[in-house]
Amino acid sequence: MKNKINFIMLSFFFCGTLMAGPVTLKIALMAPEDTSWAKNLKSMSKEISDATKERVKLQIFYGGSQGDEPDILRKMHINQLQGGVFTGKTLGQINGDVRVMEIPYTFFSDRDKAIKTLNAMTPYFNKKLEEKKMINLGFFELGMVYFVSKKKVDNLEALQGLKIWTWQGDELVASVIQNMKLVSVPLPLTDVLSSLSTGIVEAAYAPPLGILALQWNSKIKYLIDFPLAFSLGSILVSKAAWTKISPEDQNIISKIATENAAKLNAVNDNDNQEALAAMKDTGITFIKFPEKDIAIAKAVRNDVVKQLSGKLFSKEAYEKMEGIMKQ
Repeated sequence: MKNKINFIMLSFFFCGTLMAGPVTLKIALMAPEDTSWAKNLKSMSKEISDATKERVKLQIFYGGSQGDEPDILRKMHINQLQGGVFTGKTLGQINGDVRVMEIPYTFFSDRDKAIKTLNAMTPYFNKKLEEKKMINLGFFELGMVYFVSKKKVDNLEALQGLKIWTWQGDELVASVIQNMKLVSVPLPLTDVLSSLSTGIVEAAYAPPLGILALQWNSKIKYLIDFPLAFSLGSILVSKAAWTKISPEDQNIISKIATENAAKLNAVNDNDNQEALAAMKDTGITFIKFPEKDIAIAKAVRNDVVKQLSGKLFSKEAYEKMEGIMKQ
């Protein structure tokens, strides 16, 4: 009788295994389908499908068709989506420790140092994100953030008179604006182009690729060649969806995602350099700030850290990053 019961239980186990269908992860992003980020995700999707023999598939929604980043995050919470591509502000809402990488005037123009630091911090960030029921499939750089302006400014202090667009609700940006004593004009991202055209906004900030993609280059005359910050993004999948994937396939996906993140970072760096060259070619003037502004920028950084440490990001995350940077 005992053997019969064991046989029945074993039969149910194998039957359930055979009947289990493939796992489909619906992932949304803001980037249009023709961008490097979107193309990389499409390539990664095919690799995952092939490597898992279609046990795991990615269904991708491009160009904000599922809404902006907060919409995507909300849909993940109710399982309408299982994943999304997020940038700094939204990542900070999930776990603020990630934002230590975007503290202003940390890396200046030293991209290699930023990438090295991010790679070293990734296991720590992944643990913190998992505590928030999110699995990180990989960080990728958006690039160094630059101020662009309709008016010529010769130093950091000269920025104080400009009406600068800010992304509403971003605590890190709000702190930068406050500590640099800048004039803030909070607007949705979609309104910046028209506001630059009408003069409601006189300056904005973004990585070079973003400046071109958003067409701000058609409305500005100057780029401040004094990088404000290093910006990043991430592909997140809900932990609830991730646990439906077998450990074997989880390992396959993680490996493919890590390899693709490295490829994307190389492509993005090249694309950002080409974007800077394209802006120069169209007559945009690049302004170098004086060396003395480095000391001013570092003072701003210290003020931002004091204001946000223990609030937006933990003291532990900040000290860990500082320790890595000194190695």
